[in-house]
Formats: sequence, C-alpha cells, structure tokens
Amino acid sequence: MKMKKRFLALSLALAMCLAMLTGCGGGNDAATDDGGSTDDAAPGTPEVTWVASCANADDHPAVQGVHKFAELVEEKSGGRMHIDVFANAQLASDRDCIEGMQMNTIQSGIMVSSALAGFTDELLVFDLPFLFENSAQGQAVCDSDVGQQILGTLEDIGIKGLGWMEYGMRNITNSVRPIEKPEDLQGIKIRTMENPIHMAAFQVMGADPTPMAFGELFTALQQGTIDAQENPLSVITSSRFNEVQDYLSMTEHVYSAAPLMVSKAAYDALPDDLKAIVDEAGVEACQWEREYLAEVEVQWLDELETAGTQINYPDKAPFVDAMSSVYNQFVGDGDDMVSPELLEQVREIISQVE
Repeated sequence: MKMKKRFLALSLALAMCLAMLTGCGGGNDAATDDGGSTDDAAPGTPEVTWVASCANADDHPAVQGVHKFAELVEEKSGGRMHIDVFANAQLASDRDCIEGMQMNTIQSGIMVSSALAGFTDELLVFDLPFLFENSAQGQAVCDSDVGQQILGTLEDIGIKGLGWMEYGMRNITNSVRPIEKPEDLQGIKIRTMENPIHMAAFQVMGADPTPMAFGELFTALQQGTIDAQENPLSVITSSRFNEVQDYLSMTEHVYSAAPLMVSKAAYDALPDDLKAIVDEAGVEACQWEREYLAEVEVQWLDELETAGTQINYPDKAPFVDAMSSVYNQFVGDGDDMVSPELLEQVREIISQVE
C-alpha cells in the first residue's frame, strides 16, 4: 500500500507539472485550467466542458445518475458548463478512470467504493461481509458525518467526492447450482473485483475467486471460463448476466456504496459560482439515483424470474459465520486494513437504523 501511495503522489506531481507546461503552450484550442476543452467561447457555447466515465451500461441507475448530474449542471449553469457522459467503459475502466481523474484527463466518474481498494483504505469498511443488512443501513452511514469524512479522504488522492450514489446489495449468480449454504460455493470459480476483502471472503468458503476486468466478464461467463460472479441487481440486470447464468442467490453479502467523483484539479480550477453549482447538482443527482434504484429493484426481480432465472433466498446466518474470519484478517491498524475505530463508528450508526 505504501508503494501505491508513493506512486500516486508521484503521479499527482507529474500531473501538476504537465498541467503547468500545457498551460504555457500555444495553439488554437485553448488547454484551460478547468480541465475540459474549451475553444475561445463563442456566444451560446459552454465555457467549460468535462467528460465523465462510467464502466457500466448506459441504463444502469448510477450511470443514469451521472446523466442526471450532467443535466443539472448544464441547467443550473445556464449552459456555461457541459458534461459529456461515456458509459460501458468506452472511455476508461474503473482503474483508468481513477487515474484519469488524478491526471485531469477525465473530470468525473462513478464506481462502487470497492473499486477504490488500494487507493484509499477508509473505503474498505464498505467491503466487510454482512456488515450491512440492507441499503437503508448503508445510506445512513454514507449520509452521516462519518460517511462524509470517508468521502473527504478521496481528496488525498486528487479526487473530490460530491456525494454517495449506490449500486445496492451484492448477490451471487452462477451456472452450476443454487447457493443455499456456504458449502455450495466449494470449487466454484467466481469472478470478483480486485479487492482483497472480497477475494478472502470467497476463499474461506472454498470458492476460487478470480479477479477480472468488468468488461471481460460477460464473455467469460458465456464461454464458461468462470462459473459465477457477484454483483448488485443493478449490475446483473443492466449487464444482462441472466442471459448466461441460471441461478441467482440473494445473499446480500456486501452493500455497494458508489461515490460520485470529480477531478480535484478540474474542480479547483472552476470559478466559485460553478463550484457551487457542481456541489449542488452532485447532491441532487445522488438523491435522485437512490430513489430511482429503489423503484426498479423490485421490478428487476420479477423480470428475472419471468425470464427463467432460478432465484433463491438462502439463510444468511451460515454465511455470516463462514466469513467471520475475514474481520480478523482485515480489521486492525496498518495499510490495507479497516480501522477498528472506524468500524465501531459505523456499527453505532447501523444500530440506530430501524
């Protein structure tokens, strides 16, 4: 982790140097401090243009949330600011999006907090299995002072968090058998994110966790390279995984929070009035996305069942017991660990949610 953080520091320093050199260069297309491209603004054209990158399909609720963010920014700025939204990893993978925001070649992005493992440790608390029973508990933590403090740690890596969207609770799909108990995962090759907690959680149940880029996942499932994957319903449905997977097991083992992010360099270069507009639009877009997700989740389950997916609701207690050792492995002091104090604060907030 320390090497990663040193690398990030060097990357940010390089980005600043490149930005200064670019600002001194000539050319007809002005390379502006705001991070997007602006020609000498003609009447009726945006003063600032940003690009936003999303790895998921365009109809994914969080991607729709980014579209809403872009719409609100343009509306509230009276057209002075425009954001182009690219879905389906057309512009960048999650990791490339993070690095792009650090370098200010990408100005905005959305992804699950799990994708930020290795960049900032504070977000790892969301990856602890069965810490959250439902999305309401996750939202309560995100909306608390603790959640805002976690969001604020993104500034240490050159990114500004505007608010929390969500992908929902993570569940397992596979083409081998229904997952009724932890033993049913024995020998199943399951795609996970490149996240140490996710990988350890499936290893302790006897599965074979296999990190893989999201863009490769559908083909790998289709060809049988892997047997299973785990994601929220929002991803399972928008990515059409039900077309290549027979079983959906509603384990709800992790809550996937999703920070709406912008490049700190791009944000800092905005005039104060546009900063305020970006802040306000970010908060409104996050709330809109949560409400939209809640509306469509029930509908998705009905559609999946109608399409022939076999859905089961396993007893979670055996899974909680099986994954409990993960807490011993990842809660403590040091890099790539969840702070015991932070975990205690999160649990206190959860205990107050009815």
